[in-house]
Amino acid sequence: MPELPEVEIYRRYLETSSLNQPIQAIEVEDPKLLTTDFATLHEALVGRWFSGTHRVGKNLFVTTDGPGEISEPVIVHMHFGMTGDLAYYHSSLDRPKYARIVFHFRNGFNLGFICPRKFERIGLITDIDRYLKRKKIGKDGLEITFSELTGQVRRKKALIKPLLMDQTTVAGLGNWIVDEVLFQAKVHPEKRTENLTDDEIRQLHDAIRLVLTTAIRHEAQYRDFPVGFLIHARAWDNSPYDDVEAHKFCPRCGTRIEKIEVGGRTTYFCPNDQRIS
Repeated sequence: MPELPEVEIYRRYLETSSLNQPIQAIEVEDPKLLTTDFATLHEALVGRWFSGTHRVGKNLFVTTDGPGEISEPVIVHMHFGMTGDLAYYHSSLDRPKYARIVFHFRNGFNLGFICPRKFERIGLITDIDRYLKRKKIGKDGLEITFSELTGQVRRKKALIKPLLMDQTTVAGLGNWIVDEVLFQAKVHPEKRTENLTDDEIRQLHDAIRLVLTTAIRHEAQYRDFPVGFLIHARAWDNSPYDDVEAHKFCPRCGTRIEKIEVGGRTTYFCPNDQRIS
């Protein structure tokens, strides 16, 4: 599933490819992929152009501009579901596979919204803050401060892994990211929030930024991550590595990585470095 790093990469891709190009037409293969009806979407966007982007967690917001005045802002909201992506291409080329929504620009180029499994969605909103509040989406993982994270952790008694995966706590952290954050912070995934020290919360805050910036820097190509990352241990099944066995052990202490279920999600951790007490 596209998580914060992937969506940040999509945001940068859209910014470098698709801004300031008037939209000539919009093609929608399946109306169920829209959270705004097609007629409204078409009327609001044709003749306008994408002018900027903003991302919060896994949500991408694309602002628009255009000729004349409008009563309220027109903002495109994109959610990439399980396997969504973007593809910018010239109209002389074949439409990319699964590009079920296509924005046709007047300059002859197109932006395809890739929807392989049809869990992806596009729609219009008028106010980003209002949308985030209505959907109860918390502060973005790259933006949350230590004090904000502390407040979120202290407000609820729960296991730390499910709490960090809750998008109302921190926006954009999915399963593998939280496992990596806990590993880098040396915090057990089943440790209760009321038992965390301030130092451990500080380590979690630092680890969130480390993991997200590393993933973005490597364009979410997990096999390129530093050897000290737990992500390599998640490749046990159908591993791309020649030496699968070597990736079953903690890169820090050599202890065998354990796999358990926490909050209904498969969880990897080092039982030596990540102790529950």
